[in-house]
Amino acid sequence: MRKIYIMANIRDLKKDINFVLGDIIDAVYIWEAINPKEDHSKSEAIIDDAIATFDDLIAKVNDNKVENRSKHFKAVNAELEERGKALIDRVNAL
Repeated sequence: MRKIYIMANIRDLKKDINFVLGDIIDAVYIWEAINPKEDHSKSEAIIDDAIATFDDLIAKVNDNKVENRSKHFKAVNAELEERGKALIDRVNAL
């Protein structure tokens, strides 16, 4: 039974990573569409950082060599929240 519980957490965490970073990228695309004459170099940098964050967090979730998986997933979730907020602040500053 424990194995199923862990797999559900992994799946939910991956979905959260995908949704949060996908929504940030969508917000940047919307900003670019609304502001076609603005310089898009900062917005494209946000998209690049969101993609790099996605890759980094998914790699951490898929790391099977951690000792305490529950604690590791909580740390990844906290990192998602921290890095997501930083990206959102950058989007709001555009």
